[in-house]
Formats: sequence, structure tokens, C-alpha cells
Amino acid sequence: MNRSASPLGKDLVGLEELSAEQIRTILDTAEPFKEISERRIKKVPVLRGNTIVNLFMEPSTRTRISFEFAEKRLSADTVNISSSGSSVTKGETLVDTARNLEAMRIDMVVIRHGSSGAARFLADRIPSNVVNAGDGSHEHPTQALLDLLTLRDHLGSLEGRRVCIVGDILHSRVARSNIWGLLKLGAEVGVCGPRTLLPPGIEALGVETFGRIEAALEWADAVNVLRLQLERMKSGFVPSLREYNRVFGVTRKRLEAAPRDVLILHPGPMNRGVEIDSDVADGPSSVILEQVTNGVAVRMAVLYLLAGGRPEKAEAAKRGGLARE
Repeated sequence: MNRSASPLGKDLVGLEELSAEQIRTILDTAEPFKEISERRIKKVPVLRGNTIVNLFMEPSTRTRISFEFAEKRLSADTVNISSSGSSVTKGETLVDTARNLEAMRIDMVVIRHGSSGAARFLADRIPSNVVNAGDGSHEHPTQALLDLLTLRDHLGSLEGRRVCIVGDILHSRVARSNIWGLLKLGAEVGVCGPRTLLPPGIEALGVETFGRIEAALEWADAVNVLRLQLERMKSGFVPSLREYNRVFGVTRKRLEAAPRDVLILHPGPMNRGVEIDSDVADGPSSVILEQVTNGVAVRMAVLYLLAGGRPEKAEAAKRGGLARE
């Protein structure tokens, strides 16, 4: 494949850098890849011969496994590296780690890192494609893309639709990527949470702010519920988890009081009984498991496009009939 011809450019670092057309290209390309996960043989050969390194310098389960599934279903060779099993624990820098991997002739790096900007820092210093799997509190582009795909599956065009992100917006890379993606596709975006968990000046991005969950549910067509990222909090941002659930928890009673059916999303992992109650997470309005399924298809699309795959040939790629270019 001709990597220089990728409609996304060399890397996927964040949705802030993408145009609406590029976002739609990823979502449209993901559609034919959905079927692969439903087949008996869940594999196509379009990335055969490509080597992808999953460089996860921060704990992850869902994102890492989703990328691994996507890579294997595209027939890529994969190498998994975590911070605990790498020379980073001996003092090696991120760039030295990546350059050593480059010397082994890799093609792509999927990176998760605790520092905001790490993905861009790496992308500017190595010739391999870099995919951001979450960097600090900056962005998590593939999570937002799978959220957008799930919303589009249920709502159709996102133009004029109202989507509210509820919870710990301050520390959330998922919230930032979702805000960029939703606004670029024409949606109206709201955020809801304690004032201590809303970034100062967030209204400047063009989003509505809600101080009450009831008002947010009354306004929204869909709600993306975020967990409290206690591991990123250096002091008490909320009085207690119980108090947070009492004031901001998405409960069945609150959902039933909304004037319309509200779609419920959650990027995981969920803290049941804190930001969301179990009867909502497992209820008829929830599309949380669909998000997980769509995540593999979206990540397949991203890897395929960065490798030089052409969007119009994605259907042929699904059938395994795409010749190398």
C-alpha cells in the first residue's frame, strides 16, 4: 500500500487536527469492517507483512485488546510492550525506545502514555505511523471515533443532534476528543458535572454547560457518561462517591423523567452505582456493548487508512480482495 497517500496523513494524534471530511472517511471505512467480526473466519489479509507495535506506557485493558483484535483481523504482525516490561524502567527515554523499535523495521506504533502530548512528540521524531491510544488528559481519538460511529448508527446524521458528556470532564481525554469530533460533525454538545470537574473556560469551545443532571437529560438526545478519574485527582474534587451519585448519577428514575428516549453511552470502565446505575447500564437505552464492538471496526479502519488503504476499496478489503499497491 502507498502510505503517503493516506487520507489521514502520517499519524492519528487527535480529532482536533482532523477535518469533518476525514472523520467521516474513518466512520464510513469502518462500516464494511464491522461484518468481519460477525464471520466465522474473522480475518482479512490487507495488512499482512506489516508490523505494529502496541506501546502501552499506562495501564489499559479495553483499548489495548481492541487494538490487538483490530490488528490481528487485518493480519498484521503485532508486538506488545508495556512500561513494566520495557527499558523505560531502566531510564530509557520514549524516543530511544521508539528508535530501537524502528531499527527493527516496524511500520506503526500505537501508543498510550500518561503525559499529554506524548503521541505528537513521538510522531514528530520517527517515520513510522503513530496512533494515539490516549495521552494524559489530552485526547483519545479512537474512543471518540467509536462513540461517533455508535451515535451515527442510532441517530443517523449528527447534524443538529444534542449530545451531553456527563462526569469528570476536567481529567478526561475522551471528553476532549468527543467535543472536537461532535462539533465538527454538526452536533450540539453539552457538558454536565460539578463545577470542580469542568475545565475553566470550557464554554469557549462552543459547548453548553449544565450544573444539574436532570437539565442535561431534558436537553440531550444522547448522554456519554464518564467515570470519576480518581487516579488523576490529587485532592478531593467531590465530597464523596455516594454524594456524587446522589447529585449527578444517571439513574433509571432520572432517565424515565426525560421528555424523550435518551441514548446512553459509556467509554468504560464503569463504576456502577457511582456515575451510572446498573439498571441504566444494562437497560434498553444503553449502547455500551455496541461501543465495544464498534471499537474494533473503527481501529481496523484507522490502521487500514494510515497504511495507505483507499476508502473506496474498503468493501473489497473486507472480502480480502484488495491487492497491494
